[in-house]
Amino acid sequence: VQLQASGGGLVQAGGSLTLSCVASGRTPNRYPVAWIRQAPGKEREFVAYITWSGSDTSYIDSVKGRFTISRDNDKNTVYLQMNTLKPEDTAVYYCAADGLERLIRGKSTYWGQGTQVTVSS
Repeated sequence: VQLQASGGGLVQAGGSLTLSCVASGRTPNRYPVAWIRQAPGKEREFVAYITWSGSDTSYIDSVKGRFTISRDNDKNTVYLQMNTLKPEDTAVYYCAADGLERLIRGKSTYWGQGTQVTVSS
């Protein structure tokens, strides 16, 4: 499975961004997909996941009510809509595909290349 993440950028606090992750290769739509972020000097942190059917999603507490993960299997794409962004959301955001137990621990077999999100105060 190959993953291509995009959509990061610089935004002011309170603003919005939408990240996209396009999957290709062998059976890309069969895996749960997560967004995992890494801030400078910190370990990778699970942010949100979505199952392959889209019927199950989960978020870390700090983004609940602000971020929404979704997927379009016809386009092999997973999205992360980020609203009301805060400076503490600043990080490199990676999309990842694997089993749920690994994803929620910030681990994965398949990774996208990462996209930088910077939120200014």
